[in-house]
Amino acid sequence: MLMELKHRFFPLEYRSLDRQVIELNSVTELMKVFGWKQDALMARPDIHDFQYVEDVNQRRVRDAETLGAVMRNTQPEVALEIGTSNGMGTVLMAVNAPAATLYTVNIPPEEVASGAGGSLTTNALSVDEIGKAYRDRGLTSVVQILANTATWEPDIGPIDVAFIDGCHDTDFVIRDTLKVLAHMRPGGFILWHDFNPALAKKFHWIASVCDGVERLCRKGAVQGRIFHLRDSWIGVYRVPEQ
Repeated sequence: MLMELKHRFFPLEYRSLDRQVIELNSVTELMKVFGWKQDALMARPDIHDFQYVEDVNQRRVRDAETLGAVMRNTQPEVALEIGTSNGMGTVLMAVNAPAATLYTVNIPPEEVASGAGGSLTTNALSVDEIGKAYRDRGLTSVVQILANTATWEPDIGPIDVAFIDGCHDTDFVIRDTLKVLAHMRPGGFILWHDFNPALAKKFHWIASVCDGVERLCRKGAVQGRIFHLRDSWIGVYRVPEQ
């Protein structure tokens, strides 16, 4: 089956990603790879919003399809989101896996202001703004954690799905991934946001994330295929069973 999927060649500096990333045309192909049958519940009202030129190719829709499909088809017991922001992504994850306990981590605003959270953070929200969307929905399966992942340890039990969308500095991407990997259930899924090697030369924050994943691949911490939907900003990696 994998031989039928398209493999896009990335810049030479991403030699590991060039070997390991499989580019898919649609979420249907992602579902075919893993034998999934359930379409994602698109429970995110902002996916059609146009805020920046980067949104014009429906990348928000592709992102929601990807994250929602993983959550709905794997039905995790424990899921982790690093980077709560306004909680829109949290809602999408929780609605697609209602039986999961979803831990969502966001850096406290004072640590963003001090620089302790790195330089490439998407939003510096107040405590009241962090996670507002899932609280407005009354979702009780979500556990909010205010912490800096530079020092926080994911002591939440075996993790089935982890969505890494915190600080995009390369060092943070590497550190967050290694911490998560140490607690992942075999066969679980790690997803990185702002991951699209073909756009690394256009957007510095995407380059920073891709650099982190590339280094993880070179170290052997991430082995096997990483799947990426065309026009999305999410990389999907299944942790080996053994």
